[in-house]
Amino acid sequence: MTLPSLRESLEQHGLMAKKSFGQHFLLDLNVTRKIVRLGGPFTGDTVIEVGPGPGGLTRALLESDAAQVVAIEKDPRFIELLTELNDAYPARFDVVEADATKVDERTLLAERNLPSEAHLVSNLPYNVGTPLLIKWLTGPWQPKSLTLMFQLEVALRIVAPVGSNDYGRLSVISQVLCDCEKVMDLPARAFTPPPKVDSAVVRLVPKANRPTEALIKNLEKVTAAAFGQRRKMLRASLKGLGGETLLEKADIDPTARAEVIAPADFLRLASLI
Repeated sequence: MTLPSLRESLEQHGLMAKKSFGQHFLLDLNVTRKIVRLGGPFTGDTVIEVGPGPGGLTRALLESDAAQVVAIEKDPRFIELLTELNDAYPARFDVVEADATKVDERTLLAERNLPSEAHLVSNLPYNVGTPLLIKWLTGPWQPKSLTLMFQLEVALRIVAPVGSNDYGRLSVISQVLCDCEKVMDLPARAFTPPPKVDSAVVRLVPKANRPTEALIKNLEKVTAAAFGQRRKMLRASLKGLGGETLLEKADIDPTARAEVIAPADFLRLASLI
């Protein structure tokens, strides 16, 4: 079956991006195919896509070696358009109308008799990108890999080295739990409609020696306290979690500030709370 172009599909259905949903569409299949190549290989695996919109990235995923693609779309306007892809890729594609921030991925996969492990590939809606990443990094379900597009400033925060201006809480949590790499930059003009900022794709691969759930929660606490008052010395910003005593136990200078503390040192602090 020959599919109409993405622009033709949008015109046929009278669809436009919704600003309230943070939607900016990638309609260039050369770009979406490159993102899929950077995220793969997916040989025999399931891929979950969030916020597919008109399906530019979805089409590229269905052309890949993924065994199954499950798309989660909140905007009901796109469900019919996406469901049409079933005709071209029968039995390999499933579209779910849901809010990804509330989806239990383990249940989603189990209901479809799919393995509990799956990759995530998504051009994330700008207004929920960071909350979704935190959910996938710290929640009970662990993706096999994450290839995600963010606003450039968010992507830079994820991969930022210690001591840099972009280094912060998101950097620490991401880098403690995953190997993180910015793999692609996209200018605003690549999207329809163009956003006001550039974007970038980040690939995250969860580390094998994942901390316990309790330790991850402690890491969230200590980074929230430290970076919530990042201009203060750690002995002040971490006062509610043990202050100087905690820092001395972790062999960390109490007069240091959050931006000079490496992810491994934050994890050590979390283990001592």
